[in-house]
Amino acid sequence: MTPAERAQRVRPERLVSVDVETAGPTPGDYAMVSIGACLVDEPERGFYVELKPDRDAVVESALKVSGLKMDDLRAHGTEPKQAMEEFAAWIRDVVPPQTHRAVFVGFNAVFDWMFVNEYFVRYGIENPFGHGGLDIKSYYVGMMGSTWEQTSMRHLSPKYLAGRPLSHNALGDARDQAELFRAISADAAALRAASTQAEEAS
Repeated sequence: MTPAERAQRVRPERLVSVDVETAGPTPGDYAMVSIGACLVDEPERGFYVELKPDRDAVVESALKVSGLKMDDLRAHGTEPKQAMEEFAAWIRDVVPPQTHRAVFVGFNAVFDWMFVNEYFVRYGIENPFGHGGLDIKSYYVGMMGSTWEQTSMRHLSPKYLAGRPLSHNALGDARDQAELFRAISADAAALRAASTQAEEAS
């Protein structure tokens, strides 16, 4: 491995909370209609875009979640290629790739990353996040020893978000995810510290 490659591998990481709203469950068949993102540790540094649909299929229950309408998006949405270029440029701005590594963070990250990666690939843009992401639900299971069922917002929102529901605005949800991740991380750190103290006292 060259010195340059070693330097790339040890870049400090910056966590980016990402949420998407879609017209259905799979990117091959349904459009991504909005993207929201923010830095986990600086949620005021955010990004939001609504996309012009590049396919027409709709699952009404999925689209209803966001409140966005396909006709409005066709008329006023950003062309998908431009939207993804703007998203990639924002990521490079808040996480300069020369000095830091951007890490995708999502709540059920497999769903959101699937759409984001598909759109980057479809429009010939390198995915700044690479081929992976950090899933908040999985993190909670691992750190807290919970069950998967206990990672639903029904359980986590009362504990960490004062009981408020997600807005299903992509940027609002990205910021709520960032707050949730910070709170879970703080709990995990407290548990580790308590465990260390108990071991030292034994």
